[in-house]
Formats: sequence, C-alpha cells, structure tokens
Amino acid sequence: MKKVIFLTYGVIAYLIFLGTFCYAVGFVSMLFVPKHLDSEPQSSLLTALLVNGGLLSLFALQHSVMARPAFKKWWTQFIPEPVERSTFVLLASLCLLLLFWQWQPIGGVVWRVESETSKMFLQSLCLLGFGIVLIATFLINHFDLFGLRQVWLYFKGMSYVHIPFRTPLFYKYVRHPLYLGFIIAFWATPTMTIAHLFFAVMTTAYMLTAIQLEEKDLMKQFGNDYHNYKLSSPMLIPFTNFFKNKN
Repeated sequence: MKKVIFLTYGVIAYLIFLGTFCYAVGFVSMLFVPKHLDSEPQSSLLTALLVNGGLLSLFALQHSVMARPAFKKWWTQFIPEPVERSTFVLLASLCLLLLFWQWQPIGGVVWRVESETSKMFLQSLCLLGFGIVLIATFLINHFDLFGLRQVWLYFKGMSYVHIPFRTPLFYKYVRHPLYLGFIIAFWATPTMTIAHLFFAVMTTAYMLTAIQLEEKDLMKQFGNDYHNYKLSSPMLIPFTNFFKNKN
C-alpha cells in the first residue's frame, strides 16, 4: 500500500510541476495566460518591489536550502527518501504558483521593439530558452530530476542508484545549459518593463549564486571528473574556454 501511495504522490507532484512550468512559460512570454509579468499595475512602485522581492526570495531560499546535501540528510529523517525529491519539486512548484498569483506588475517601459519581425524574433528566442531548459532536463534524466524515477524504483522494489556523471549534447558546450536557457527566456522580450527587468535581474543574480553552491556539491560528488569538466567547459557562454585557452 505504501508503494502505491508514494507512487501516486510522486505522480501528483510531477503533474503539478508540469502545469507550473507551462504557466511559467506564459507568465514570462506574456502568452496565453490571464496574468503575467506585465499585467495591469495594481499597487505602488514600493509595494510592488517589496512584494515581488519577497516572492522571488522565498523561491530562492526554498530552492537553494532544500537542494543542499546537508539539508537532505536532515530532511530525510522526517520525509521518506523515495519521496524526498518529489516533495522538493512540489514545494518549489507551490512557491512559483504563489509568485504567479501574488506578482505585482509595475509598468514603465525600459525598452520597446517596434519592428514586428524583431518582436517575433525575441518572442521566439524566449520560447527557445524554455525549450533549452526542457531538453536539458531530459539530457540529464528528466524523471530523476523531478522525482518520478525515485518513486517508480521504490514501487518496483528496486534500490535507487545515482545517475553517473556524463556530459551529453548541450553539456559538452556549457556546464549549465538549464540556467542558460532560463537566462535567455527571461531577457529575450520585445518590451522590457520595470517589472520584467526586476524579475530578470533578480533571477539571474540568483542563478549565478546557485551555480556556485551547486558546483561545490558536484565537486564533492564527482571529484576529478567534475574538476576536469570545469577546466574544459565554460559555465554559461559556449566556446569561451576556447578563446581563454588560445590566450
């Protein structure tokens, strides 16, 4: 019975994530959703900045703290290991849903592209960024990343085995294509409002910080393999190591 409950819980957590990700695409690209980054402003600039800053900080803290091995070791004293990742995914999704619900649009245009061709290009680039994110998750095992593999193995009565270190496709050119995809998606917009700029700056700053924490964990987990990978592959911008080595 417990196996069925855990599997059901993992599937529900994954479906909530999937819906949240789809809404996130619309929220940032301003396509197909009732409320997005640049909806009609409803509050003062100061209130909007405080609320939005708090929402982004909540997500950043949840995401960074719960992803650390030390926290996982403590957390699994209370949460069974097979559903630990699903619980992380569920809480991250809930933080994002809260952000979408309570986000305070600001208004005020930083830049606006007038050309229809340029608008289509930037919107396509935004969607391409999200596409890179999604593909990158499958390259490193999408279902492990979002907790389904863990609950499925438990359901089948099999022990969990960590994914071995490898660098498929995008990962040959940058160490963090998932973060690169998000950065492209968040900055590629035909109309950059104050709210959108605030969101892009805050999330980019968080990702650059998260990379440092994540790489420390990866160094401990994979040792020389990851150390050599850092020397051969750039963090976010493809081919920059080539020019660095040439100099």
